Amino acid sequence: MAILERSFGPNHPDLGVTLTNLAELYDEQGKHAQAEPLYERSLVILEKTLGPDHPKVAAALNRLALLYSFEGKYSQAEPMERRALAILEKSLGAEHPEVVATKRNYASLLEKIEQEKELKKMESKAGALADKPAGKR
Repeated sequence: MAILERSFGPNHPDLGVTLTNLAELYDEQGKHAQAEPLYERSLVILEKTLGPDHPKVAAALNRLALLYSFEGKYSQAEPMERRALAILEKSLGAEHPEVVATKRNYASLLEKIEQEKELKKMESKAGALADKPAGKR
């Protein structure tokens, strides 16, 4: 990676792709804290060099959204996944396998968000009940 950066500069698309690949490796090894800044840097480089609507930008958005989702950062993951899906649908068409996979990721994320909302409702109700005297529940 250092060679790429010295040869092409800190904002070359090949560096962005390499950062994504390295982040994926860390992610798969469970080294999420190491993967996150690489995904974020990759996204910045790819957006800057390829434009905000490029499929490689969508791939970087998708990977970062998956990591955020895994970490429970649903409010950060959702707009990224939605944007990745919009980019891919526009550039590849609604029936492309990559679009279908991204739709599945987005659906899974939306399901987790809904479950998180329900969990918070239940915790709130349980907390309110726990605060009441035993005979008045």
